[in-house]
Amino acid sequence: MKLPRLAKLAAVTLAAAFAIAATGNWNTVVTVTPEGAHAIGNPDAKLKLDEYVSYTCPHCAHFARDGEGALDLAYIGSGKVQVTIHSFIRDPIDLTAAMLAACGPRDKFMRNHMMFMLEQDKWLPKAINATKAQQNRWFSGDYAARRRAIASDMGFYDMMDSRGYTPAQVDRCLSDDVLAKKLTDQTQAAEDKLGIPGTPGFVLDGLLLTGTFTWETLQPQLDARL
Repeated sequence: MKLPRLAKLAAVTLAAAFAIAATGNWNTVVTVTPEGAHAIGNPDAKLKLDEYVSYTCPHCAHFARDGEGALDLAYIGSGKVQVTIHSFIRDPIDLTAAMLAACGPRDKFMRNHMMFMLEQDKWLPKAINATKAQQNRWFSGDYAARRRAIASDMGFYDMMDSRGYTPAQVDRCLSDDVLAKKLTDQTQAAEDKLGIPGTPGFVLDGLLLTGTFTWETLQPQLDARL
């Protein structure tokens, strides 16, 4: 007797879940929330960690270097923790990077995210040393044109090329005003509803972790809850 279609789908999904749990590969499971955040890991994980990050925040880049690898290997991959990464937009350059991190299939997000964080020390000085003419391009014209100018001046097109994106694909992502609004609304909600004071910010099972900005201060709190 054949299983009904839905029962077959449930059986396949359950089998996939067991396979992922057995191999410790939950960090390949990525979903996009309605607000535009990216959740990585086991949806039924014991702990739910929300990260609020800005791509122009040096402390966020430090956390990415020190903590993201450990989170992936020991906490997300094992299925113990699901991490949701929220963009906390501070400026137009930040928004441009966030839109490109989210560009394309959801399974590309984490590598895009890490690329912008790990290479921040190469592209962020270009923003600091920008000419007046460059800055004028960033704040005039339609919003998609502004983001394209920022991407060009920061070297984002070359960075995205290294990830397999064509200039046309980059331009399409930078023209996504719906995503831009989601990301800025996400930031406002983090400030209004959660009181996120700055970046990086962490919320563990709905509780804002005050005074937590580094992997050294976050890891003991994860371990204590596990």
